[in-house]
Amino acid sequence: MLNEWKEFSDYTGTVHYSAVNKQDTTYLGRFTFDTLMDFEGLARVLTILARGFLFHEPDGSLAAQPRGRIEYARRGLCAWCSVPDKKKATPKAAWQFRTDFRELHGEFPRLVDGEGSGWFHRHVHGVIAFVKANLGAVYSGTPQKCAKLESGFDDAWRDKVTQMQMPVFSPTTKGQWSLRFEDILANALDQGPLRCTDMELPDELMDRIRTATPKEIPIHMVTAVVAYYIANKPDDSDWVVLPVANFDAYFGTTSFGRKILKQIPREIMERSNTGFGLCRYRITNAFR
Repeated sequence: MLNEWKEFSDYTGTVHYSAVNKQDTTYLGRFTFDTLMDFEGLARVLTILARGFLFHEPDGSLAAQPRGRIEYARRGLCAWCSVPDKKKATPKAAWQFRTDFRELHGEFPRLVDGEGSGWFHRHVHGVIAFVKANLGAVYSGTPQKCAKLESGFDDAWRDKVTQMQMPVFSPTTKGQWSLRFEDILANALDQGPLRCTDMELPDELMDRIRTATPKEIPIHMVTAVVAYYIANKPDDSDWVVLPVANFDAYFGTTSFGRKILKQIPREIMERSNTGFGLCRYRITNAFR
């Protein structure tokens, strides 16, 4: 979560569809079923992508004049989000929002293929195919989740991609929804280049964290939450937004957001309730 360039690479590179046991969720990549089914945590994913397109060359080096790359970044988001039209779909009129961006294959060959299947669309169907072929390697409820994805994901994702193209000042209800490409690009410009290194906490701070953390709580989760806070704390506030859904994916288990987060002592951290895959939190002064 701290090495944002690595995160960008995970969202655009090759996913290894494998699992050595039922606890292994490697086949999900850097996602959980909550993201695949309900799009929780998607805002951070898209913002990381936009920052990568705006501020970095393909090798990770900084790009010149990021504000001159806004349209390029928007096309990159469209390519990643692309979903093929239905086989019998009526051709879109000029005024309608499209969700099939196969024409961007030449510019973004890794993000969308020649049939209009974007990276995220291909990944979801890769997860479905893996689960169907490896029922003994996943939890008993996983095939049911994949069945829902197989029957409903494409239509739900088309609706979502349409929503993300709505103008900021649209008079319709849909225009009031919060997740739009323009908002994502604005947030990306404000946040700047991706961090390309991890963060090491001082030994003294690590000793205090170990002493204050109950044995049943994985120490690496607490350490990550503290480090993320220190790296992202703004100058004008003690509070930081914790992307819980994305941390679940990073740790490879939803037990972080559903169980572990509640057990971190108030001596270390204060937080609000989680909603839509996010919560607000602050680390106490003794652990900064």
